Amino acid sequence: MSDAAPTNASELAGIPIIPAVDQHHVKPNAPVIGKVHATYLCTTSRKAAGFVRHIEIDVSGTALENAWHAGQSFGVIPPGTQSNGNPHKLRLYSIAAPTGGETGDGTIITTTVKRVVDEHWDTHKLLEGVCSNYLCDLNVGDEVTLTGPVGKRFLLPENPADHDYIFIATGTGIAPFRSMIMDLIKLGMPSRTALLMGVPYESDLLYDQTLTGWAKEYEHFSYHTAVSRHLTSNQTKKLYVQDRLSENFDQFGPMLASERTLLYICGIAGMELGVFQILARLLEPEQLAQYLHLDPEIANDIDNWERRMIPKKIKKTKRVFLEVY
Repeated sequence: MSDAAPTNASELAGIPIIPAVDQHHVKPNAPVIGKVHATYLCTTSRKAAGFVRHIEIDVSGTALENAWHAGQSFGVIPPGTQSNGNPHKLRLYSIAAPTGGETGDGTIITTTVKRVVDEHWDTHKLLEGVCSNYLCDLNVGDEVTLTGPVGKRFLLPENPADHDYIFIATGTGIAPFRSMIMDLIKLGMPSRTALLMGVPYESDLLYDQTLTGWAKEYEHFSYHTAVSRHLTSNQTKKLYVQDRLSENFDQFGPMLASERTLLYICGIAGMELGVFQILARLLEPEQLAQYLHLDPEIANDIDNWERRMIPKKIKKTKRVFLEVY
């Protein structure tokens, strides 16, 4: 525990105070125009199973300039129309830039976008994500129509140094954690912060070189990967993110037992169930109660938990932040 006194009773109990942030500076009926500032692949290798790009957009001179907080999202309205002739609806993308943007002056907002390419199960025709491919096709200088920001819960607490953090991501769920970690770095990385990143293949790791560098540079930051479909030089068995919690419980156990620790989860819907199950297996009941409230009828039947039990029978506490899609 830090020698610094908590600011109030809620902080003392480990319950974070989430700052009040503004939303919807730019509404869908009055969007603004940004210009692509940079775009590049952020996978470890061009041979990755998917194409994921880091995209930076200059919003200087618009109502989005300096208007977001790490953890929020912004909207993109792709050009063209739907099959019914109506304009495309906006899509939300997590902000990967810190509060203040990539350059610190609030002008460059960023996100992490995976191309969506699939085949229709019935017609066998190619399906392409309308907005994801539109964004990934953009070049530097191209214009893009934006709205936002959106989000008032998936944020760092009002006093970040009063807490420690476990961030758990899969795929492009890394985006808000990149922004939050950069905010913590601006504060001198005052808290113990662990990032768990899950991907199918090692080549799918996002921002890996940057995150590895931060782990070497900042004593309080650690970076852990979980590769689920093959072995690596650093991993002797296939792991999902919840397995990494178990494998490194010598580090995560003390963090989870501390009243300072907050748990953030972001990525593909369904990943949260595995995380909740491993917490229920690893933590003592009084420790688990800091993160989850369980219906007594399922508390001793962890193997048979289903995602539909969330949040009716498996309820997260205010120390758990969840954003899945």
